[in-house]
Amino acid sequence: KYKTVGDFADADIKTFEKEIYQTGFYHAKARNIIAAAKMIRKEFRGVLPKTMEEILRLPGVARKTANVVLGNAYGVVEGIAVDTHVKRLSKLYGLTNETDPVKIERDLMQIIPKKDWFKFTYMLIDYGRKYCPARAHNHIACPLTKLVLK
Repeated sequence: KYKTVGDFADADIKTFEKEIYQTGFYHAKARNIIAAAKMIRKEFRGVLPKTMEEILRLPGVARKTANVVLGNAYGVVEGIAVDTHVKRLSKLYGLTNETDPVKIERDLMQIIPKKDWFKFTYMLIDYGRKYCPARAHNHIACPLTKLVLK
């Protein structure tokens, strides 16, 4: 249904909200996605921006989203996307004492080699989902727990 930037830019907000309802925060997401699509169409001639600075100008986009978009769409790695899993695990394993995602990203960028930033993001997300969900950390199956307890 939505195959082009124009399709999103021209979407009816009420219909779009219903379609993305299950994602949570659907009012803000719908508003931001449609506004971002309009901006991409108008200011970037329908082409997704290729720089962190340009992507951060889009409505509803912060560094996490910008890092994910740049890495997946263009292979450009400018940082580490800090989602809830990356934030929680980075604190749990002593990689940062910060709570702000931008500060956590800065700490991680100092200790993780740049060549691994993109991969690190997805490895921590997958690890968090599989072994360390927020409400039920599986200490028995957790490979890092096994290493720490040796």
